[in-house]
Amino acid sequence: MDIATTLKQAKQRLAAGDSPALDAEVLLAHVLGKRRIHLLTWPEQPLTQEQERDYFQLIEQRYLGTPVAHLTGQAEFWSLPLNVNPHTLIPRPETELLVETTLSLLPADARWEIVDLGTGSGAIALALASERSDCTIHAVERSADALEIARHNAAALKLEIQFHPGSWFEPLTGMQFDLIVSNPPYIPLQDPHLDQGDVRFEPDSALSSGSDGLDDIRHIIHAARQHLRPGGWLLLEHGYDQGDAVAKLFLNEGYKEVDTIRDLAGHPRIGLGRID
Repeated sequence: MDIATTLKQAKQRLAAGDSPALDAEVLLAHVLGKRRIHLLTWPEQPLTQEQERDYFQLIEQRYLGTPVAHLTGQAEFWSLPLNVNPHTLIPRPETELLVETTLSLLPADARWEIVDLGTGSGAIALALASERSDCTIHAVERSADALEIARHNAAALKLEIQFHPGSWFEPLTGMQFDLIVSNPPYIPLQDPHLDQGDVRFEPDSALSSGSDGLDDIRHIIHAARQHLRPGGWLLLEHGYDQGDAVAKLFLNEGYKEVDTIRDLAGHPRIGLGRID
């Protein structure tokens, strides 16, 4: 079959999904080792039997729910190509708001030390390093498998990150930072969304945190005070319905300039505060 016919069949198979056309095109471009524009430019190009076989195996896996990023082994974040696998959270576009907000707090001449807690694939730390090479970027990750992916991504992108294996602040004893940033787990343990979509294939430890989803956020907000220099900032991504609760946690711990940043859909998404 040619590219056009192959894509038509794949889109029909994935029709019940959220983005059948995009998924079909990304997976075919992956199999062919081409960019998506190639599919539009050369729709009459025939596929080999091996390419057809490999492609429709991927389409079947996608039909069964496997995330596209896991099938290709790659995801894009902040225009950076990142390797991902089932040991890491797939970077979401909404998390770019966390990077944007962090960058907006950095003075032009800053030489800040920044740490990304629970870095996963390294997405947030690498995005910050790509924009502010004058700052020292640290990243903490407790999963050895995820940390291996983050190190690989940093090396591939030639970006300098100081990695620390461990959970949250455990490997940072005696260290202080000008800014701490994290996209921690924040989904309640019994939330039905954990059984839906791509998150079914992602590590639970990167998604859920206690009955209300706030266990890790509580810990970070409390413990961060010992690791922030005077005037230092803490920024956290949280769930769309957790804005008020997270702001209250910041205020109860004595943070100043507490604020909630909304995403493009108008949902509360980022909580932040500064210590004196």
